[in-house]
Formats: sequence, C-alpha cells, structure tokens
Amino acid sequence: MSTYIHFTEEQKQRANAVDLVEFLQRQGEKLLPSGREKRLASDHSITVRCNEWYDHALEQGGLAIDFVQSFYGLSFPEAVTKLLGDEQGEIYSKAKGRKQTEQKPFVLPPKNSDMRRVFAYLIKNRHIDRDVVSFFAKQKLLYESCEQSADKTKEYHNAVFVGYDENGVPCHAHKCGIYSNGKSFKGNVQSSNPCFSFHYAGTSNKLYVFEAPIDMLSFITIYKNVHWQEDSHVALCGVSEQAMLKMLEVNPNINHVLLCLDHDAAGIEASEKFQDILSKKEIECSRLLSKCKDWNEDIKESLNLPAIPSEEHPQYLIRDEVFSEIENYITDFNKKGNSLSKLNILFEKCKTCDKEQMVEKLKQLSALSLYLAYKEYRQMGYPCEIDKLINQLYHGFKAYENRSKLNNSLLDIQKELEQIKGQHGIICENEKNDIAKRFESISIHCLKAIITVELQQQKQEQKQLMSMS
Repeated sequence: MSTYIHFTEEQKQRANAVDLVEFLQRQGEKLLPSGREKRLASDHSITVRCNEWYDHALEQGGLAIDFVQSFYGLSFPEAVTKLLGDEQGEIYSKAKGRKQTEQKPFVLPPKNSDMRRVFAYLIKNRHIDRDVVSFFAKQKLLYESCEQSADKTKEYHNAVFVGYDENGVPCHAHKCGIYSNGKSFKGNVQSSNPCFSFHYAGTSNKLYVFEAPIDMLSFITIYKNVHWQEDSHVALCGVSEQAMLKMLEVNPNINHVLLCLDHDAAGIEASEKFQDILSKKEIECSRLLSKCKDWNEDIKESLNLPAIPSEEHPQYLIRDEVFSEIENYITDFNKKGNSLSKLNILFEKCKTCDKEQMVEKLKQLSALSLYLAYKEYRQMGYPCEIDKLINQLYHGFKAYENRSKLNNSLLDIQKELEQIKGQHGIICENEKNDIAKRFESISIHCLKAIITVELQQQKQEQKQLMSMS
C-alpha cells in the first residue's frame, strides 16, 4: 500500500504547472512536432502543450499530475513527488501560459511555379509510381509550395496535400518536407478542417483509410490496377476518425471500409477503435496490414532498401504471455469448484500485496470470475461452454480500451463485486443473467489490470537500462 504523503496546495499547484514538454524530454521520451503541440513518439494519440495533455484516442486529457498518473501508472502522491523533482533535487520548469490568439482563417500555402522538386521527391525518394503522382497533381490535390522564411532570406518547398469539402472548397492541407537531408518536416496547415483531410472519392462501395498521404499513395502504387480510381481513399493526417466518418456521410454509396493504418501500436489501437465505431453503424469493415511499419516501408523492402519493421502492440504480447496461466487456473477451478467468497478474498489480497503478487492474484481472480460466469449460465440452462467464454475473454480485450490507471481497473472490479453482493434472496432469470455478465466483466477488468502492471514494469526496466547506458 502507498504511504500517505501530505502536500500543500502550493506544492500541488506547482506540480500541475510543470511544463510537460521539458518533463518528458528529460525522461528520455521522444516528442514529434504536431502543429502547436508535441506528439509522443511512443503513443501518437497523445499530444502535450505547456502543462496540458490530451489523449485523442480516449478523448480525455488534463494537467501534469493527471498525465503522470495515467502515463506512468503512478498514484497521486507518487506523481506529485515525481513532478516536484523526487529525491534527486531535479527542478522542472513551470509551463508558460498559452497566449490567447484568434483563430486565423484557413489559407493554402503559396504555390511554386512548378512541381519539379515534389515529383523528384515522391518518385525517386519515396518510390511512388509516376502515374499516381501525376493523377493527384492533375486533380489539384497535390502541389509544391514555395514559402519564405521570416527574414525573407530563404525559400522553403514542401509537398502540399489538399483536402476539399463537399462543395469543392479547399479547407485542409497537409505539408510534407521534400528534402532528403536532415529530419523530414510534416504537419497540417493552421486552421485545417480535420473532417476534410486529403482524400479521393470514387464510385464503388469501398473506402480505403490511411494515416498519412504518403501511405495512401504508396498503397495505390503497390496495388495499382486499372480500376483503383473507382474506389475511395482518405488519409486522416493523424489517427482521428473524423475524415473517415465524413467520407461515409458525403458518399452514401460506401458500405465497406478497409483500414490500412500503420502496423505499430498507435495504428493498431486506432484500427480497433474504428472497427467498433463502424460496427455500431453496421458498416462492413476489414483490416489490411502492411508487412513493415507502413506501406511506403513495404515499397522500400521490395526494392531491397532499408525499411522500418512492423511493431506488434506490447499489450497483446503481454496478453499472450499471461493468458495460458489464466487458462490453467480456469481448468483447476472447473475441476475443484469455488465460490463467490473466494473471489472477494482474492480481491482483498490484490489491494494489499506487492505488484508481483498482485499479478498472480489477478490471474486467479480473472479465472475464477470466468468460471463463476460459466456456472451461472449452466444453472440457467444456457448452452454455454467454458472454452467459448475463454475465447471471448481473449478476443474481447482491446488495447485502446486499456489506457486508464491501474486504480481505475481495481475500482471497476470493486463496483462489479458490490453489485453482485447486492443481489439477495430469490432472483429472477434476468438478474442471474446480469450476475453472469458481471462475472465476465470482472474477468476482463482483471486481464486489463494485469497487462497495465506488466507494461509499467517493462517501462521502468527500459528507463533503468537507458539511464545506465
């Protein structure tokens, strides 16, 4: 159990005011530019600015203390202590207040007189088919910009991918640097409308969804055929679903979405979230995974060039490691039987033991909860097999839904147990079915908590190795 630490209001305010950009950089985290904000390289859905953060996948955010609790899995006292510099005497800068500025109207970057540099970059450096580049240029969806530095001593040229609204008015632009030396620049033009990012509307019932314009052009290059222009394509210029949903709204002929997002943790989570959104809308959905990190990396690999490999989601790797142990516990409970009282005892132990013991108790708790759900269904005469429930537990876990703090998962388990204990005397079939569903819910919350703890341990070990190197 965590030791009680008293913080003054001044200390809590000081911790909450820490500049998250500086804090994260000093923790060894890599940050990527994203307009006026910074995006975490390890989790593209999270952006930070000053002392504020926002998780675009979960659609929630807050200030520095919330972030450190959520991202590092720490308790409130641990998070405040870390932000105040811990025992090492570190001092983090206070975030400067945001300047209140009026929203500027959207304006396309000025065009260059030709597209020589953009054609050279996309065809020679990114290996995109010349006909594909020419097609989008002729559609006025792609051009080369020419912008001057503030002191007007330099010119900057970028590839600009334009998004038009349903009336043909440009309202979104994504800029991509075209110079091979140094770090490549990319970002959306200020005041771009995310509902109308770079896209092409065909006439078929299919929509292909990508993270970035380069991914989209690369995919078309790989699978180019005489009919590709019949299908619709959209580059989200991020991992927000807004442009995908707008495409479905404006093009009612589309009833099949093919998700072609990056083969990394952020892309996997976004794909899961989109699948759930589309399922509720009764839209058919499929996932296409690149062999490497993304479709442009696939092109590079096909040309025997160095390519960034794909990245499996760490939460699923942990799930696969621990799940066999949960299955073994379920088999034991199925042989020996057990009761709700044992469930409560296990949960109480989870709250008082160390992290390693907690993981073991949570595995038992998950297994026993699923076994008790199985018993309830059998008592009601439902045709339910334990293997089916195990399969549902395994495939029911979704990484994008498991981004909250460990304490939140434990609170969810506690609430479900309290609801079950609240059922007294003779109960009807609907109430028994509700209890069975709650047992299943406890089982998945336990699995989430296990993965959260294991992930935190992995991150701590990685940071220790980095500090030693």
